[in-house]
Amino acid sequence: MDSGGLFNIFIFLVAACAVVPLATRFKLGAVLGYLLSGVLIGPFALGFISNVEEVMHFAEFGVVMMLFLIGLELDPSTLWRLRRTIVGLGGAQVVLTSAVFTGVGVLFGFSLPVSLAVGMALSLSSTAIVLQMLEERNLLRTAAGESAFSVLLFQDISVIFILIILPLLAVGGVAVEAEHSASLLEHLPAWQHALAIAAVIVAIIFGGRYLSSYLFDFVARTRLREVTTATSLALVVGTTLLMYAIGLSPALGAFLAGVVLANSEYKHSLETDIQPFKGLLLGLFFISVGMGINFDLMVEHPFIILGLLAALIGVKLVLLLGLGKLIRLHGSQNIIFAFGLCQGSEFAFVLFQYS
Repeated sequence: MDSGGLFNIFIFLVAACAVVPLATRFKLGAVLGYLLSGVLIGPFALGFISNVEEVMHFAEFGVVMMLFLIGLELDPSTLWRLRRTIVGLGGAQVVLTSAVFTGVGVLFGFSLPVSLAVGMALSLSSTAIVLQMLEERNLLRTAAGESAFSVLLFQDISVIFILIILPLLAVGGVAVEAEHSASLLEHLPAWQHALAIAAVIVAIIFGGRYLSSYLFDFVARTRLREVTTATSLALVVGTTLLMYAIGLSPALGAFLAGVVLANSEYKHSLETDIQPFKGLLLGLFFISVGMGINFDLMVEHPFIILGLLAALIGVKLVLLLGLGKLIRLHGSQNIIFAFGLCQGSEFAFVLFQYS
């Protein structure tokens, strides 16, 4: 690693250590502190780091590890207890929001495939922001918190199906596909492409759950904790590479790897090993997002951007308030639920790359 790379890492750490404690002290939350850190060191402020695209590659690894941890936390007992809320409330939120934004897109003259792709991406909410906000304010165990968690969980799972649907959407007669030209499936027809992707995902989930126990039993005999951690990371990276090879998001591979290990007897040991890196990786992601905010564009088109932002939040807020009433959330609980989920999602950054 050259001195430039070390300098970038130093700037990231100093900015996070300086700004995030101030943000939390004024009760703004750690997420907003990371975003402000990125804005401060980015090209539109002090300019310590100007190559945002290079930094976003590191941020993508942060998303990958975040999704791995989300998949790892998919406890079957929790899923079963919240099954009706997850499928019913979460499914209704994703379907209704996608339908509304798709209809708006068509009304404004965009094609149905483009409108549907954008609508599905905008239907999602930020898992990282919402869960951290609920945890910081001790709201995760409330009715609003559990409802929000159920919706977020369904959204995370729905990303898998959205990524399967995207290749079937045709724009100008060409299937929507990942930007990675090295996909092994790029020459297949759209329906075969989608079928092959679904088959690979099913094979990873069911085959991995069965085989991973034998793999970790073998590794555990070494009695070396770092080897177990290295094996787990190798599984994450390997699944990620497989997703890359078939033209899907690397983050999806990490999510599936987490799901594979969710029932493993080594799950808690793995969580303990990776937990120290979780906050740093999420912080890196949010810092990179803050660095990527184009303030020149905001200055040039302030009313358009603010109008689109207000429309996004307003439409989702109305739908969420209505869904909250249907599940009998009243007063402040319904407000917390709706306002918590009315923003966009970090998954949209991933989906927009593949649409």
